[in-house]
Amino acid sequence: MVSAGDFRKGMTVEIDGQVWLIVDFLHVKPGKGAAFVRTKLKNVMTGAVLERTFNPSDKFPRAMIERKPMEYLYNDSGLYYFMDPETYEQLPLNQSLVEDALAFIKENMTCTVQFYNGSAFSVEPPNFVELEITETDPNFKGDTATGGNKPAVLETGARIMVPMFVSVGDVVRVDTRTSEYMERV
Repeated sequence: MVSAGDFRKGMTVEIDGQVWLIVDFLHVKPGKGAAFVRTKLKNVMTGAVLERTFNPSDKFPRAMIERKPMEYLYNDSGLYYFMDPETYEQLPLNQSLVEDALAFIKENMTCTVQFYNGSAFSVEPPNFVELEITETDPNFKGDTATGGNKPAVLETGARIMVPMFVSVGDVVRVDTRTSEYMERV
């Protein structure tokens, strides 16, 4: 059990039979009255976001989330297949569970699949991926490394902003948490 006064970002707790991820929290001690904890919670199963306040002494069971590295194999008829590298078992997941990661994963890439009570609920791509640029505006004479940015499409279909000197066929490193261009590889 964890008390609301001990909440931290990234912690998962069970509230009213649902699993919630603490996105943000603030301990408030007003001049008058009792202290309270203002939180922003995200339901890990549905993705719903909720703002709620708690008494610091309220206690909740901690939700244990299992994170397992799995290799993305292929998709077929709306199912995306992931393989456990230790047991070679294949796990088919619906598109709704995978769609946030699809912009940055390709076949044979290792991802993190999150489980709660043995049931997968989310797929996270690696923090940094190297992908090829398939579409972008052409370079023009005078474009510099410190110039502006231009839109580009990655081989997975994701759209990011890249420096003016990046061209079609270049392989770039992308931060999947922020969808930002990091460097040309």
